[in-house]
Amino acid sequence: MVLHKKTVSFVALFLLLLVISSNYVLYHSSFGLQSLPADLNGVVVGSILDLSLVAPLLFLAWQRKFSLKHFIVLMATGLIAARFIIPSEYLASFQTVMWLGVGIEGVLILFELSLLFMLVKNVPPILRRIKSSSLPLLFSFSRAVNKKFPNQTFLHILCSEILMFYYAFGTWKKQPSNEGNTFTLYKRSSFITFQIMIIHAIVIETLGLHWLLHNTSMTLSIVLLILNIYSIVFFLGDIQALRLTPLRVDDDHLYISFGLGKRMEIPFRDIAEIVEDAHILEQKIPNTTIEFIARDFETVHPDLLLTLKSPIEATLFMGIKKKYNQVAIRVDDPHAFKKIVKERLEKAQRDELI
Repeated sequence: MVLHKKTVSFVALFLLLLVISSNYVLYHSSFGLQSLPADLNGVVVGSILDLSLVAPLLFLAWQRKFSLKHFIVLMATGLIAARFIIPSEYLASFQTVMWLGVGIEGVLILFELSLLFMLVKNVPPILRRIKSSSLPLLFSFSRAVNKKFPNQTFLHILCSEILMFYYAFGTWKKQPSNEGNTFTLYKRSSFITFQIMIIHAIVIETLGLHWLLHNTSMTLSIVLLILNIYSIVFFLGDIQALRLTPLRVDDDHLYISFGLGKRMEIPFRDIAEIVEDAHILEQKIPNTTIEFIARDFETVHPDLLLTLKSPIEATLFMGIKKKYNQVAIRVDDPHAFKKIVKERLEKAQRDELI
């Protein structure tokens, strides 16, 4: 079943890229323009349906999250994308449909702006809640926002972006915690060095591609430039978040994060067992297991595996939520970490019996 889901997701992504690229090539290459028939209306209708219906469905299949709200947003986005992909002279007969997409996006933007206004209005109480919390910023900020706006996906995405920019530009004078109940995850690997190499590669690629494309396709050049700048900011923030937010073991909870990409709060009362068997740890990690492991060029395995009594929710990139049954962890001081986790788990089990 896991293999089947992964295969479906991969096929959906492949078809999505194929639909978008084929429509772009059709209108922006000599081969595509030569293959266009004299009556373009049928071809244009097909492209509009591809971008506003087929592409959104493939995107949702790739993400494996079907929602009417997301489909409407993606459909409107597809109609707007059609205005850029299909030359304007071919869209003269379809302006009403095109403006429908703009209208839907406009309504959604107004709604999101109202949410943004609400967020700005609630900044003072959110900041007070963060300052009064003893948790790391990644966790205290999310808790404060969830308290005020529990079901607003747009605001959660926005807040994850705020965290990214904060860690990328506002934390370089801060030092990581060295308390006895905290454990780093990256020092036994070359993970941060690998991240820095990626940043260098993106910078070189940005300079090269921008120089090559700015004379042929200024729009594509600007889009790639923005995406590459965003990627650099993300990697900088990810490195800082990883350095400044070590795994933390409190009396009742385990707070674990891996940069900006994933984080999780695990109550000790919800842990069924701790797996240390090397044979099990060296097996392939299943899809129902979230891993907090710094990987580079070498094959590494977790130090322990936490089996949960019931699935617990983790927060992933851009505030996406997903539940997992197991947690694979690799830390820089595995002996001390295993000792304190076992002590906290035994205490939680004794408290349940009382």
